[in-house]
Amino acid sequence: MPTADGSFGPAAAPHSFPAIADYAILSDCENTCLVAPGGAVEWLCLPRPHDPSVFGTLLDRSAGSFRLGPADAQVPASRRYLPGTKVLETTWQTRTGWLVVTDFLAVGPWHRRQERSIVHRRTPGDFDAEHVLIRIATCVYGSVETALACEPSFDYGRTGATWEYTAAGYEEAATTISDPVRLRMSGDLRLGHEGRAVHARHRLQAGESCFAALGWGTRPLPADLLEAREMLAHTERFWREWLDAAAFPDHTWREPLQRSALTLKALTYTPTGALLAASTTSLPEQPGGERNWDYRYTWIRDASFTLWALHSLGLDSEADDFLAFLADTLEAPGHEGTPGELQVLYGVDGAREVTESLLSHLSGYDGSRPVRIGNAAHDQDQHDIYGAVVDCVYQHTRNRDALSERSWRLVLVAVEAALDRWRKPDRGIWEVRGEPRHFTHSKVMCWVAADRGSRLAALRGDTDRAARWHAAAAEIHADVLANAVDERGRLTQYYGADGLDASLLLLPLFRFLPCDDPRLRSTVLAIADELTEDGLVLRYRTETTDDGLNGAEGSFLACSFWLVSALVEIGETGRAQALCERLLAASSPLGLYAEELDPGTGRHLGNFPQALTHLALINAVMHLVRAEQEVYVGGWPPASGGAAGPGPVPPTVRDPR
Repeated sequence: MPTADGSFGPAAAPHSFPAIADYAILSDCENTCLVAPGGAVEWLCLPRPHDPSVFGTLLDRSAGSFRLGPADAQVPASRRYLPGTKVLETTWQTRTGWLVVTDFLAVGPWHRRQERSIVHRRTPGDFDAEHVLIRIATCVYGSVETALACEPSFDYGRTGATWEYTAAGYEEAATTISDPVRLRMSGDLRLGHEGRAVHARHRLQAGESCFAALGWGTRPLPADLLEAREMLAHTERFWREWLDAAAFPDHTWREPLQRSALTLKALTYTPTGALLAASTTSLPEQPGGERNWDYRYTWIRDASFTLWALHSLGLDSEADDFLAFLADTLEAPGHEGTPGELQVLYGVDGAREVTESLLSHLSGYDGSRPVRIGNAAHDQDQHDIYGAVVDCVYQHTRNRDALSERSWRLVLVAVEAALDRWRKPDRGIWEVRGEPRHFTHSKVMCWVAADRGSRLAALRGDTDRAARWHAAAAEIHADVLANAVDERGRLTQYYGADGLDASLLLLPLFRFLPCDDPRLRSTVLAIADELTEDGLVLRYRTETTDDGLNGAEGSFLACSFWLVSALVEIGETGRAQALCERLLAASSPLGLYAEELDPGTGRHLGNFPQALTHLALINAVMHLVRAEQEVYVGGWPPASGGAAGPGPVPPTVRDPR
């Protein structure tokens, strides 16, 4: 609860929480869950990723979990993803033997022969989510006492489950609660339900296996171990075939690229093509602090970064789906029943209403409160989103050599909105809750909207609109250089300020200035030298930026990867490589990244895993790989920055970003 001064202090004596970086993510490209190193599923929200949790121990040790593992061991000997998949394998050494547990959210062949899906808006593929979590335990040496404990707690821990048997024996049970979902459990263990929990125990001998399946849809659960293993084979095939379709460089950094690509796929909501910013809510940027946000939504500004990453790896169909999702959001009815304007973020199903509220009954991760659901940033003024949308269409047009009427409508709305609002202050990319400012990054992204829009208009032969937007781009460009450059020749966080902002590392990527321009170079180097802690980049200095919050934050991992890309752009390749190697070494044991990193301790902070971090990793690594291979294609648009006029789009050139 709030303290007397209205702030949220630490909750009373929380039990031990695993480190954020020690969680594993499972996904069927509709739902995700997090598995703690001790083997418990501690986070699962159903039926959609932003719906209430049924397992919420991540945010309160009494909010529900599901474990299958050895009865007498909590610390595993090793954990890994099976190569090329999101199938988790955990190995345990006990006093009497060795046990391997394989966990996965099942994906199977497309099965809807006589009916259509009520959630799919994109063209169905060959596979579909089975809506079932399967856990297979195998004794590989000696004998191991295996224990199952499944204790759902619905609505973020506010409603305990009750169970009933659904077959003549002890192998099947289901919850009596069906709203919002009814959980069904089956397996080859004898289940007993006590209160809100289902338990089972069984001693496995060497070579023996057992399994448990937890489902929440209408698909049949596996009837026996053979069917469970068949579902495992389908799931492995799905992930590996998807990965095989991408184009990864033959390089020592191929593995982190693949792991990041798999993580992005895991955070994709296949029915609509949306991309979750993260799987979680309220994991703290500062332990015990209030910088806790709900990231289980898709942010429009991630559109441009997403397209950069997907196209650079040859994942063009995912790029098609994400662009279609953006078009859906524009065409969806607004509050008055007419197509609405673009907003900052949406639910993965395109929902506009994501009202923020507090869950005061939860202790928070490691005592960090408040726990928030929803996100008040959805109705903020953040003018950078318009440039992100237009650049997204621009990239897609270059890679697909086509500009659909649907995409063109996105461009029209976004460019006109940017031109209408660029002179006004906003909340900026970091969604500050202090006073609105004339943020430099927001102005630059409005320039991106007008500049890219003028090129796309020229491609369509719309010369009048191309000329008008080009003139507007030139006006914005001149305004930024007149108001955002300080006496040292560096671009600042906002007009009239002298502070730095890590979002300015994106200027060379968006070609706002030529990469040899002294203002651009000095800005990048100033951020590298002055806006860092132990070499890792901060978004901004909290002591000089009114973000409306108390406390400090760690270094922002995406910004550190942006610095790698920016250093490559200005020719500081050696420095970029050293930083990239350090960042790759800082990943979690399973190759995942949270939002932030504490420079002093190396502890991952913030929501997990963070899509923006993995997008920035792909961009940074591809920058370095291309520089190393000396096939780096020059910047496009031309290196004359904002003065470049509209020109034809070369469809065969892949963007080096």
